[in-house]
Amino acid sequence: MQPTPMMSPPDDPVPMPSATTRGRRRWPPLARRSAAREWLDAGGLSRTELETNLADLARLNRLPGGRRASVDAIERLAGGRRPLSVLDAGTGQGDMPLAFAGRGWEVVGLDADPDVAAVARATVDGAPRVRIIEGDARALPFADASFDVAHCSLLVHHLDPAAAVTVLRELARVTRIGVVVNDLRRGLLPLLATATAVTALGRCRTTRHDGVVSVLRAYRSRELEQLLVASGLRAVHRTPAWMPRVVTSAVSERR
Repeated sequence: MQPTPMMSPPDDPVPMPSATTRGRRRWPPLARRSAAREWLDAGGLSRTELETNLADLARLNRLPGGRRASVDAIERLAGGRRPLSVLDAGTGQGDMPLAFAGRGWEVVGLDADPDVAAVARATVDGAPRVRIIEGDARALPFADASFDVAHCSLLVHHLDPAAAVTVLRELARVTRIGVVVNDLRRGLLPLLATATAVTALGRCRTTRHDGVVSVLRAYRSRELEQLLVASGLRAVHRTPAWMPRVVTSAVSERR
């Protein structure tokens, strides 16, 4: 695939701290989800910038609350069932599918962005038990109950509520056991922790920009709970709510 021309991101689309005006503090804007858009979602990144951003995200997945927390949540939800099949929606670089396959699970990684899916295919090339496909999580190209568990990491915060409900319903539809959602939560501690992490570990502007925007777009725990209920899901386990990233396991209310 030939690199695409680099589009210059907006200079500063994220509101920066400002002085208190009329007694009301404008920063950080955490009471409501931000409408700011991540550069990854906007598209137009060069291949080099995209690969660097996805590698940064894979590196951040190694921090507490990331890859290991997802593995633990899937194992808890599956209750020791073997063999295990897992769908990873919004797979990014493909690091999560590789970690899951390392547990002996059969994994399909899915991403709607063809360029991201291409990076993921290159990452998992030759790895056993892993397949990467291009597809829309809002309309999954799988029959009902095709997988034991559906997982998504750092996907839901990209979605507005209606789209999030659609995706969660689709994830529930294609699973036999349940769904695992690993995502940031909106709050001051996650904002500070994420800003520190992307500043220290991010190797490109997109990572540093999108890391902050991700927290501002993330759902609070009670908001995610409302999305799950609207999707016909019931949370059965959640990692500590004070963590910047929270992993929620849910099962269908119909089961």
